[in-house]
Amino acid sequence: MEITPLSQPGLRTQLRALYVIARKDWKVFWRYPLNAISHVFQPLIWVTPVYFMGKAFSVNGQAMGFAAYTGSGDYMSYILVGTALTNFIMTVFWGMGYALKEDMDAGVLESNWLTPVSRLNILIGRTLTSLLTTTITSTIMLIIGALLFGFKPTGNTIAAILTAIPMLIGLYGFGFAFAAIVLVMREANTMVDVSSFLVQGFSGANFPVKSLPYWLIPISLMLPLTYGFDAVHGWLLQTNTLFPLHIEIILLIVSMFLMLWFGAWIFYRVERSVRVKGTLGQH
Repeated sequence: MEITPLSQPGLRTQLRALYVIARKDWKVFWRYPLNAISHVFQPLIWVTPVYFMGKAFSVNGQAMGFAAYTGSGDYMSYILVGTALTNFIMTVFWGMGYALKEDMDAGVLESNWLTPVSRLNILIGRTLTSLLTTTITSTIMLIIGALLFGFKPTGNTIAAILTAIPMLIGLYGFGFAFAAIVLVMREANTMVDVSSFLVQGFSGANFPVKSLPYWLIPISLMLPLTYGFDAVHGWLLQTNTLFPLHIEIILLIVSMFLMLWFGAWIFYRVERSVRVKGTLGQH
């Protein structure tokens, strides 16, 4: 027998639900304050070997091969910007996919979804605290990166931030579709790690996609996030971009709406299917 939720409440109630979910996650996050320290220093630990490897392959302090691809020899600033943006990808994937798995394991997913609140709102609410903490920790990470590795943004910071906004909003489309897969597979850890790694790699977060084998480049060009990373790097570090910046921004805005629509469509179809089959709360 299919269980249907109560009719959806108004906008004010939906926003109130978002606030309550985010506030709960905020309290949980600060119950373990070492989380914040980990989020700042773990990315720096990961990129430190890259810094020294880049130094070893540089000629007179210049990464000539990297400069040939991007027009800039500042490979560490490129990697740090990509790492900061990657933190947001991980936030959406973990915030949506793993949150569902946690509710499944706790046996509260079905009861939570019987509340008269949009299921997508519940998913979004589970990422709001993470987005705020990620913004804070990524900013601190870049400040420390500037001290340790010489992070030097030379371009238009405001334009870079504005360009990142449609990319991050469109990322929720990926998150909705990924949450649908978790509902079917009932497993999140491996899927989050693998999918976020593939998205990060093919989008050129930490290296120019033009350095990929020629037969992999078309895959990168099909991912909207590729143009987001490329445009932000272009604005902030004045690197060579795949297409003119105004073209990449148009692609980002169009893909933002398409990704949100497609992700929500997939999620609602899968969510209805698992409710009808009675497998919603299984894990």
